[in-house]
Amino acid sequence: METPEKSVMVVAMDESEHSFYALQWTLNHFFAPFSGTAPFKLVLVHARPSPATAVGLSGPGAADVLPYLDTDLKKIAARVVEKAREICRSKSVTDVAVDVVEGDARNVLCEAVEKHHASILVVGSHGYGAIKRAVLGSVSDYCAHHAHCTVMIVKKPKTKH
Repeated sequence: METPEKSVMVVAMDESEHSFYALQWTLNHFFAPFSGTAPFKLVLVHARPSPATAVGLSGPGAADVLPYLDTDLKKIAARVVEKAREICRSKSVTDVAVDVVEGDARNVLCEAVEKHHASILVVGSHGYGAIKRAVLGSVSDYCAHHAHCTVMIVKKPKTKH
């Protein structure tokens, strides 16, 4: 008898504390309680901005800056991936796939859902207000409306002073 294939859970990762909190929350609730027999396959996805879009560079001299910016973006991606893997190891979750894809996070995440046939997409919430969300755009809001799977938005509790 064949064992059924596990459902895929994609977790969006960036360098924010909200992203790492969402990963920890997900591991605590969906992976750690099962000690190696979790019902999901875990895929971490980091959307790396392209150098040109990261700062909106254009015009004379922009081409000179792009290689340096690209190097920095690759270093940030490596740090995000290493910290995420470390968090997974701390929860004894070792079967983790990682994708680092260049592009806008909204598109990268929705495409990752399709590529991996994910049943759940987990994104952290930055907790922006309405104005900031309108100006910057909300990745979680976009994914909630466009991803072809369940989207779970994990919000970090506010600390009380």
